[in-house]
Amino acid sequence: MLLLLLLTNAFVLLPWAGAGRIIGGREVKDHSRPYMAFLKIKTGSKPSRCGGFLIRPDAVLSAAHCVDKEGSVNVTVILGAHNVKKQEQSQQEIPAERLVIHPEYSRDGKKNDIVLLKLKKKAEINEYVRCISIAKENERVRVGDLCTVSGWGRTSLKKPGSDVLMEVDLEVQYAEICEQRFRNYQCQSMICVGDENSKKSTYKGDSGGPLVCNKKAHGIVSHGKPGCLFPKVFTRISYFEPWIRKKLKGFSRKAIPCIPFSD
Repeated sequence: MLLLLLLTNAFVLLPWAGAGRIIGGREVKDHSRPYMAFLKIKTGSKPSRCGGFLIRPDAVLSAAHCVDKEGSVNVTVILGAHNVKKQEQSQQEIPAERLVIHPEYSRDGKKNDIVLLKLKKKAEINEYVRCISIAKENERVRVGDLCTVSGWGRTSLKKPGSDVLMEVDLEVQYAEICEQRFRNYQCQSMICVGDENSKKSTYKGDSGGPLVCNKKAHGIVSHGKPGCLFPKVFTRISYFEPWIRKKLKGFSRKAIPCIPFSD
């Protein structure tokens, strides 16, 4: 369900966008994004998947709509993965003990689309599994900033999610672009990302993955308009940083060190 897309000038008929050829985003170097988390979500007998990212050995951030399901929801977090169809020695599979959805999350317009997952046990931090720093309350991305999004998503509209981790570069856009296209867009808590000229976008299943700018997670893949690849809306992490800090203290009163990601 995760997907990173790149459109070129070649053409093929698409059911919703007229002409355009879709090819997958680039595959990342094995284990070069050690903060990435693959979420296996099960509601009853219905499986789904999303992205997420490790911010502390016991905590993963993702999108609330990934786990906003009817009935009991069980989430298993896989860390240290590159190919999620293989049992790589680097992988750590840890159940989520608790899901903390933002209290003001709304399905209507995906407002406050953020969830903290408390892991049942702490992840083992090593070369394959590391945390990523999140944007602080006073840190904001600027229009024109080039960021990256990673995920295990579809590589075309008809194919299933990618087995290997993919990545795409996306540019931060003016809030006005998303305000014109999304009735519930809120610039203080959301980021407008991607543009038609670059022909790049996230797509179905990329939800929950991080928008990484200058080695920090600034956004969370949230939503787009049906039938449109761009622009897309990301949850703005800096706006929620005080809430995240408060909830992490509830997970553990003691500060838990974690080796941060760095290239």
